[in-house]
Amino acid sequence: MSKKFDVVVIGGGPGGYVAAIRCAQLGFETACIDKWLNKDGKAVFGGTCLNVGCIPSKALLDSSHKYHEAKDNFDIHGIQVGDISMDVSAMLKRKDQIVKNLTMGVATLFKANGVKAFEGTGKLLAGKKVEFTNHAGTVEVLEAEHVIIATGSVPVNIPPAPLTDGIIVDSSGALEFPEVPKRLGVIGAGVIGLELGSVWGRLGAEVVVLEAQDKFLHLVDQAVAKEAQKLFTKQGMDIRLGARVTGSKIGSNDVTVTYQDAEGEKTEKFDKLIVAVGRRPYTEALLAGDAGVNLDERGFIHVDESCQTDAPGVWAIGDVVRGPMLAHKASEEGVMVAERIAGHKAQLNYDVIPSVIYTHPEIAWVGRTEEQLKADGEPYNVGMFPFAANGRAMAANDTDGFVKIIAHAETDRILGASVIGPSAGDLCQQVVVAMEFGSSAEDMGMMVFSHPTLSEVVHEAALSVNNAAIHKANRKPKKK
Repeated sequence: MSKKFDVVVIGGGPGGYVAAIRCAQLGFETACIDKWLNKDGKAVFGGTCLNVGCIPSKALLDSSHKYHEAKDNFDIHGIQVGDISMDVSAMLKRKDQIVKNLTMGVATLFKANGVKAFEGTGKLLAGKKVEFTNHAGTVEVLEAEHVIIATGSVPVNIPPAPLTDGIIVDSSGALEFPEVPKRLGVIGAGVIGLELGSVWGRLGAEVVVLEAQDKFLHLVDQAVAKEAQKLFTKQGMDIRLGARVTGSKIGSNDVTVTYQDAEGEKTEKFDKLIVAVGRRPYTEALLAGDAGVNLDERGFIHVDESCQTDAPGVWAIGDVVRGPMLAHKASEEGVMVAERIAGHKAQLNYDVIPSVIYTHPEIAWVGRTEEQLKADGEPYNVGMFPFAANGRAMAANDTDGFVKIIAHAETDRILGASVIGPSAGDLCQQVVVAMEFGSSAEDMGMMVFSHPTLSEVVHEAALSVNNAAIHKANRKPKKK
């Protein structure tokens, strides 16, 4: 006999577990299915983000940044530390403990909210039924009034560099190097490649990034991208654009990579190679032929603006649908869908979803870039302010980068913002809030910002849009 629920969620990552919790809070009898097994073989929820993505990578980024600061930057503060070393095993152990704490936290939240956890795989059948197979192979059918698909994404593999045990790895494998590689290759200069390259580069690896695109960070405002490339190169990261990998050959303890650039074919030898060329939606064995859910030409589940699929009562959220592959986007879609199921008119403003690269300096952006506005022929004004002119940044010896805010030339409404510098993700969020409420650059300029704080750079950038910055020279206004 099948079990019946109001809502069955397939996937327990930041989209799925949040959707399940919110559905339960709204009074629905809710089940959540996830197949993840941790390194100890224990079933855990949290998906890629908590287990091998956002959280563990940030733990390593934080540890490696502290090591780099102690090794190279403490002396300017008058702090003498002598010889220091990195215990990689201790760093990894700390990372694993953070992951354990957070995945256990999801389990606790499920219990507190009455979400029924199912450990195994789910397959959508016709009529809002879900075939659940536990890790022992036992199969049962769950019936639901609503089904939410939140199966996420997986790394893209490429034929020229097939994964191997320990030498050619994806993003998950790059979190587990037992020691710092002497020479590290990274295929892909996107968010994941830059973050993981930064981790091991700070610890002493010689990092070479091979990027097939001719333009660095082509989706980011190009003023920020150029500044980032300059700073990463200064840090020792060797970024090679227009470098298309064509092959790889495993040696005894290394790999030889062949790539093609404007000068012809070249080879490089690395101790480790990270493949970080992107992610794809995960839909393997997910949908029965008559489930009624359709995929688009790129393999994403087709949904409307409220995340409803083509099958009545079936919803899909997160990386498995259109839009940026971001944990916070997935979580908010999960909340929106839960609210929609409850009959509320919830919606998500996709125009103000921020993105962050957690290198140092951090890079963050929201809304439209200057390049996009130029292409659309929309009139705009730009305001910029450097961290080098900010007292708090000077006190912290962290002055690289700037804030850039773009507003409509006629209405002054903020259209986008880009930040490269300390705490860029947090600072960009201030502009996200302003944009959500339709603020103008003048509105932000009239707000009171604490002194001395990094956030004053946002304030000055907003003032600069209308030639009113206080702590830098403004451009001369056009004669009327």
